[in-house]
Amino acid sequence: MNPAADLDLQSIPDRIQSEVQRAIQRSIKGVEYISSAGPSLGSTPKDILQVRGTMNLYHYRPISDEIYRVPILIVMATTNRGYILDMVPGQSFIEFLLKRGYDVYMLDWSAPKPEEKSLRMEDYVLDFIPDCVSRVQRDSGETDVTVIGYCFGGVLSLLYGSIFADGPMKNLICFTTPVDFRGMKLFQNFSDRRYFDVDRLVDSVGNVPPEMILSSFEMLRPASRAASQLQLWENIWNDEYVKSYRMFDRWATDTLPLAGEYFRTITKDLMWDNKLYNDTMSVGGRAADISKIRVPILHAVAEHDHIVPYDAAKPLIQKIGSIDKEEVMLKGGHVSLVAGANAIKRLWPKLDSWLGERST
Repeated sequence: MNPAADLDLQSIPDRIQSEVQRAIQRSIKGVEYISSAGPSLGSTPKDILQVRGTMNLYHYRPISDEIYRVPILIVMATTNRGYILDMVPGQSFIEFLLKRGYDVYMLDWSAPKPEEKSLRMEDYVLDFIPDCVSRVQRDSGETDVTVIGYCFGGVLSLLYGSIFADGPMKNLICFTTPVDFRGMKLFQNFSDRRYFDVDRLVDSVGNVPPEMILSSFEMLRPASRAASQLQLWENIWNDEYVKSYRMFDRWATDTLPLAGEYFRTITKDLMWDNKLYNDTMSVGGRAADISKIRVPILHAVAEHDHIVPYDAAKPLIQKIGSIDKEEVMLKGGHVSLVAGANAIKRLWPKLDSWLGERST
C-alpha cells in the first residue's frame, strides 16, 4: 500500500471530527448572532448644536489637552449616516481626530419628511452648510474652518467652496468625490434620460425611497451581498470578524431617502448635463465654478472604488484653482478607504500629517 495514501486514510476520522466540531460551532455562533444586538456605533461623546429639518450639527467633545486652532466641519453624504466615521472605540475616525488634537464638528443628516420633498440643492449649499459654518465659528471662536466632505458630501463642499470662495473655508479635504459624472458608468445607465423620467418619479412619490437608492448601490456588485453572507457563515466563530461585519452591514443598509427636488437637480444638472465638470453649474442662480477654490485641498481616492470610480474623481485636482493641492490614491474601496483597518493604517495618518501643518 502507498504510505501517503495510508496516511490520508488514517487522517479521515480526524478531519470528519474537525468538520463536525466546526459545524456545531457555526450553529452555536449562528444562534448567538441572531439573538444578540450588534455593537453600539457612533458613541463618541458629542453635543447637539443645531437640529433644523433634515440637518443635524454635532460638536464632539475635545479629549486632548492641546487643540489645533482651526476647527473641522465634516459634511456627510446625504444618503448615508455619519457614524461610518465613528464606529467603535479604536476604529473611530472621529476619535482619532480628537486624540490628535482637532476640534471636530459634523453636519449629519436625518431622513427628509414627506413635506420636505421640496428641499432643493440651494437649501443644502446656500443654507444648511453656511448655517453650520457660522455656528462652528461662533462655538469655536475662530473665523477659519476646515471642511471635510465624504463622497457626495464632497460635492456639496465643492459647491459651497466655489460660491463662497472668499472664505471662511481655510482648507478642504474630499474623500472619494466625483466631479466628472460620465465616469459613474452604471449610474449613468440607470439615469439615462431616454428611459428614466425623473420628473414623473419626483412628482409621483416626492422623496426618493431609500430602497431605490440601496438597490442601485447593490446593482453595482450584484453578488456582493450573497458573497458577504457566505463569508460571514465561514467566519461565524471569529468574534472580531462578526463584529466588523455587523458594523459595516448595518451602515450599508441604513440608507436615507433623498428629497425629491434635490434628487431632480442631481439627475439633471450632474448626471445628465455634467455641469460640475463642464464649469456650467449654478446653485440658486449663483455660479459654482470649482476653479475659483483657492484654499489648500487634499483629495483621497480609493484604488478599488466601485461606487465613485477613479475616472469620475480624477478631474477634481486638475480643475481646482488652488496652488496647494494634492491627490492621494490609497488601497481600498469606497468605504474601506475611510473606515476599518485599511483606513487606520493608510488614510488617517496621511490626513493627520497633511492637516496638522495647515490647522495652526
